Amino acid sequence: MSTLKIAIQKSGRLNEESIQLLKDAGISIDNGIDQLKAEASNFPLEVLYLRNSDIPQYLIDGVVDIAIVGDNLLIEKGKDIEVIQKLGFSKCKVSIAVPKTFEYNSVKDLEGLRIATSYPNTVLDFLNPQGINVDIHQISGSVEIAPNIGLADAIVDIVSSGSTLFKNNLKEVEVIFKSEAVLAVSPKISPESQKIIDTLKFRIESVLRARKSKYILMNVPNDKIDDVAKILQVLRSLTVLPLAQEGWSSVHSVIEKDTFWEVIDQLKELGAEGILVCPIEKMVL
Repeated sequence: MSTLKIAIQKSGRLNEESIQLLKDAGISIDNGIDQLKAEASNFPLEVLYLRNSDIPQYLIDGVVDIAIVGDNLLIEKGKDIEVIQKLGFSKCKVSIAVPKTFEYNSVKDLEGLRIATSYPNTVLDFLNPQGINVDIHQISGSVEIAPNIGLADAIVDIVSSGSTLFKNNLKEVEVIFKSEAVLAVSPKISPESQKIIDTLKFRIESVLRARKSKYILMNVPNDKIDDVAKILQVLRSLTVLPLAQEGWSSVHSVIEKDTFWEVIDQLKELGAEGILVCPIEKMVL
């Protein structure tokens, strides 16, 4: 069997979350300090630790088969690269920001301005269809200081919490798009490698599904079980076990984490008692 090559960011938060995702998918990687390449001991996978900005080109050239990368980079450098799974972490925005003193009313106010960014293609793809002409200053790193040193009138950069903008007396005025980590595939993938990708994707989907869900069990009056079933529709059917106390059953199901408290309140109103909620390690459908 061939070995699948996957690229992930060399360091930083995206690196840590990518490694954790692979670990949760049952893949053991022995990666030492400052190691640029590592092999999984229990899965046909070789990990290449690369600079984030280089990953799209490695995919295009077929040097790596797949990658965990921010889709902001794919929009900028690899529009033809296929995304097979959104991963739900490393979320951020690519936004336009201007000095706090700038009186901004609409995107038309950007006409003729100097914009500093690491995402020139993204900026032009956003502004050109609107007939807005700007002067792009392409720079990498510390984009947010450009207006303060007179290099630019505005910036386009990644925004997470907004604290960096605040510290540099900038304000966000337009969100071009929202980004997150994705699993992307090289256009030069081989049929043999595709089979391994399908297996990996199945494991990752099981992990992501589990992260979004909680296992719930509770005691419910028998005459309220049908009402509870209408609320808990994540699985095909509830598991219902009779209790020693007549007229009551133990009901087991899965609950979506994002709607947890709202659902719990509804279940209590129906008379559910002894509600226990547990994490799910994997969820295979």
